[in-house]
Amino acid sequence: MTFFRGFLGAVLCSWLLALPAVASAGVYDSYGQLLAGYLVEKNLENDGLVTAFRYQAALDDPKTKKHLAQQRQQLADFDPASLDGREQSIAFWINAYNFFMLEQILTKRPDGELVESVWDYGGRLNPFVDSVFDRDNFTVGGRQYSLNEFEKEILLGEEYRAKGWKDARVHFAVNCASVGCPPLRKQLYTAENLEALLAENTRRAFNTDRHLKMDGDTVYVTELFKWYEQDFTEAAGSGKAFIREWADASVANRVAGASDMKYIDYDWTLNSPDNFPEIR
Repeated sequence: MTFFRGFLGAVLCSWLLALPAVASAGVYDSYGQLLAGYLVEKNLENDGLVTAFRYQAALDDPKTKKHLAQQRQQLADFDPASLDGREQSIAFWINAYNFFMLEQILTKRPDGELVESVWDYGGRLNPFVDSVFDRDNFTVGGRQYSLNEFEKEILLGEEYRAKGWKDARVHFAVNCASVGCPPLRKQLYTAENLEALLAENTRRAFNTDRHLKMDGDTVYVTELFKWYEQDFTEAAGSGKAFIREWADASVANRVAGASDMKYIDYDWTLNSPDNFPEIR
């Protein structure tokens, strides 16, 4: 009997230890349904990747409202303290950012119409109204967050930096619902696929002209390298070194010979299929 009780105790302990991993993976089921149904992924000839979200199709589906409500509730009830380690934590907050950005576009429609750009909500074009990135409208574990908190204060913040968890490739995983953003993926980020998906999304972004292109000995890169220069420098020594570390060998070799770096104007147009020539 003592052995049996001990055996049950060991099994129960193992089950409890596994709970955070199960919970964090399953908490995004409803968001995963939206991605599966409405995200379009287009593979380019040079292994670049372009993705777009079919917002109007999602709005036309009566199940979308239920998926959004369920996902909001799942996140409101989820305890981030249950996250177990680097991979699970980073994956969770990337998914949170990407879901809430989609949720914002789908639910906050001025005059019932989809916005043409995230800046239509305010900020850059209307400095008297908080931008979509600064609004603390997004609830996780009973606390209100903003998209900037998810990205800049958690994923790329001092606590993760001190733990050795800060990863500049996050800039190629969070998606701001704009044409100029790195691609959103149908796959949810998980502890198991985090490393592979961060590496792949970064590499494939560098194979698209919106993020990197060469003209003679000048490399043109996404403005992410201007806005977050410190993150890329901290990660690899310089933005150019970061590209060489994570790009395909052919791209890395061309970038190595560049003597100048300039920036591609960021396209803030909504990332719907009609706004991508490769997809429409």
